[in-house]
Amino acid sequence: MSGTSSRSSTVALSTTSASDATRGLLLGVAGVAMFALSLPMTRLAGGSVEAPQLPPAFVAFGRAAVAGLLSMAYLWATGARRPRGHEWGLLALTAGGVVFGWPLLSGLAVRRVDAVHAAVVSGVLPLATAVIGALALRQRPSLGFWACALAGLGLVVGFAAWRGAGGLELADGLLLGAVVCASAGYVSGARLSRALTAEQVICWVLVLSLPATLPLALWTRPPAPVAASAWAGFAYVSLFSMWIGFFAWYRGLALGGTLRVSQVQVLQPFLSMLAAVPLLGERLDLTTVAFAAAVIAVVWLGKRQPVN
Repeated sequence: MSGTSSRSSTVALSTTSASDATRGLLLGVAGVAMFALSLPMTRLAGGSVEAPQLPPAFVAFGRAAVAGLLSMAYLWATGARRPRGHEWGLLALTAGGVVFGWPLLSGLAVRRVDAVHAAVVSGVLPLATAVIGALALRQRPSLGFWACALAGLGLVVGFAAWRGAGGLELADGLLLGAVVCASAGYVSGARLSRALTAEQVICWVLVLSLPATLPLALWTRPPAPVAASAWAGFAYVSLFSMWIGFFAWYRGLALGGTLRVSQVQVLQPFLSMLAAVPLLGERLDLTTVAFAAAVIAVVWLGKRQPVN
């Protein structure tokens, strides 16, 4: 009887583990899909240089302010503990990357280039995160890892130069800066998630930023009426890109395993490009798709290289 009970418990445990892995993978895909829409929706909210809508600064600070107010309610409703000691410093570093750096720089960039262009250049984000993580943790990546990192950078610089008729544009520098900011924010946020739950991390980051983001959002609010589609884009990046997406992504990593689930992030550039076609009326060409495929392949290969 005890043997049968033991086997039943083992089967139940295996089933639960498999179920968690599947749920984690699905949540990871959902998170990546929500993040993939960020660039097209940011351009929809801000418009272009020729046809501006919401100011990029308002989109960046306003989305964080909306998500910050929602985070206050979430932390109060769940009875989350307050951060302690060095955790405040990591929260500030995370905020600098994912609340201020990435939204503002990418928002300024997509006013100057289309979302398809931005998706290819920012496609090196997973590899950049791995590089910064390795440096921050004083790890020793293999030669293959560094080769992939340099190849990824070379591909996006080459693509940007090709799209810029032989030279880099200001928008490309802004996008690469945004990638560095987001990567640093992801790494410090991951360190925080060892002590706080993933949901608490993003919520505390947003609440800590509120004294800056809320007045800045009010100060940079649009002086004139804008299209309803711009407000729809703003609503999306406020609710999903800045808040709900992190819930799904971090929960997926926790359930399915960071190594396994993080692999789906390589799909993000393609999903961004595909979304830009119906949302913004942008066009895809074979060369752009080829560059995106090459970046994704390099990122996927780099994430499989050993890091000691």
